Amino acid sequence: MKDPIALFQAWLQEAVDAGIAEPSAMTVATIDVDGHPDARMLLLKGCDERGFVFFTNMESPKARALLREPRTALCFYWAKIDKQVRIRGHASVVSDEEADAYFATRPRLSQISAWASKQSQPMQGYFELEAEVAKATLRFGIGDVPRPPFWSSFRVVPERIEFWTQRPFRCHHRILYTLTIDGWQTEWLYP
Repeated sequence: MKDPIALFQAWLQEAVDAGIAEPSAMTVATIDVDGHPDARMLLLKGCDERGFVFFTNMESPKARALLREPRTALCFYWAKIDKQVRIRGHASVVSDEEADAYFATRPRLSQISAWASKQSQPMQGYFELEAEVAKATLRFGIGDVPRPPFWSSFRVVPERIEFWTQRPFRCHHRILYTLTIDGWQTEWLYP
């Protein structure tokens, strides 16, 4: 297949069809201010020809890292179907309109939680989070919950996408797509 985005979408659908609990779960790797790599699991919320999208608190360590150094890597691994996809690219913040549109589709309690959480900041105990959720719930009552100004999304525009399929005797298939000025170029890699 010449289009790696279409191939990724097909593999993601295969993971969905296989009944994988969180098929959109991915590792997102960043570089912190001291130059140390950092990785965490997130959920992919969109993928098209423009790139791979995930949402986050913009005051979180991952967001601060990506705003400082937009080079990033994503990794999907679906053990049940013996496949992995590795992506390298650059992250940029999506438009306010796109972030607003997605936020409006989230369950109300997830919207409230976005307001309540000071993501990755220390807290005295779990009750502190529960108190913040209660405050946000009272603040918005039964009305619409707007997107917090500190909550948005990144789109990772891929430059390299590697597709790996497990094969017997460690003779795995590895196909690397690299974006060039002429479009996507492919090459096979040794396992």
